Amino acid sequence: MEAGRIDKIDKADDRETANRLSAIVANSLDTPAKTQDLARQAYQSRTQFHRLFRTVVEETPAAMRRRLLLERAAYQLGHSGVPVTEIALDANYGSLEAFTRAFRKAFRTSPSIYRRMRDPHFHLLAPNKIHFLALGSQTKGGEMDLFDRFAGNDSWHTRRLLEYAGALTEEQLDRPLPTVVELLPWRESNKTLRQLLENIIFTKEVWTAALSGADMDVNGPPPSQRTPQAMLQRLEKTDAELHRILCDVRNRSSWDDTFVDALCEPAETFTYGGVFAHIMTFNAHRRLMALEALRQLGVQTEGFGDPMEYEEAVAPWNQQVALKTP
Repeated sequence: MEAGRIDKIDKADDRETANRLSAIVANSLDTPAKTQDLARQAYQSRTQFHRLFRTVVEETPAAMRRRLLLERAAYQLGHSGVPVTEIALDANYGSLEAFTRAFRKAFRTSPSIYRRMRDPHFHLLAPNKIHFLALGSQTKGGEMDLFDRFAGNDSWHTRRLLEYAGALTEEQLDRPLPTVVELLPWRESNKTLRQLLENIIFTKEVWTAALSGADMDVNGPPPSQRTPQAMLQRLEKTDAELHRILCDVRNRSSWDDTFVDALCEPAETFTYGGVFAHIMTFNAHRRLMALEALRQLGVQTEGFGDPMEYEEAVAPWNQQVALKTP
């Protein structure tokens, strides 16, 4: 294991201490170390170590270690074929069930679904901005480009909207909205929250099919697939494929290349960059309308749909602790 550097500590005098203490925790991920074991490495008592660590690193040693283990597990799920049970044991969980509960609480989805999503952002919220980072990865130090920001925010915010909607009744989901803003150059129904959310998911599904050359029913799915829970599963499925396709386009710098959309009648030609911008632009409009609809229905939501909220949540450019994966 290998520790990197720490760039953000409130007090300059504490930087060296924070760097040393966090490295002790970071280097313990492959051992069943307890807090007293870590304290001995710092030549301190358990109480002294806990108090000093919490002061300069802004997190307890145990909490930081659990979080880094979960972040490493998420990275392994998204970037390797290692069985989930093996990843669970590697993360210091005694059973797959215990790991699944902890992972779901942290990442709001199961390990198996997360693996299918291939989500590149595997960091949990941390006040000290210290995160797991696989050495030798192609993330260039964890920095995101504009594609990552737009695509990641759209997926992240849509998931949050669907989670909020999951607590509503059928009547609330289908209640006519008091205000409907129609700005789009084509006709689509946005008169209820359910319709707004469905249009967000369906837009991605249609373009994913067009980009991959797959067939799909342009009339949309049956009512059973339009519950918040079902839409969340559809989102995760289409996001995984859409992200795979567009990441390849990004990596080849082929945004200006064209493809033929055979789902159009007659078929039309579009650029990859134009389609990506189209999805992000109009889904942003729908997401903000859905957020306002949730508030009108009395749901206590957080944030305003701002991409900077997504940046703050994942903060992959502040990966101060670099760790080797097994």
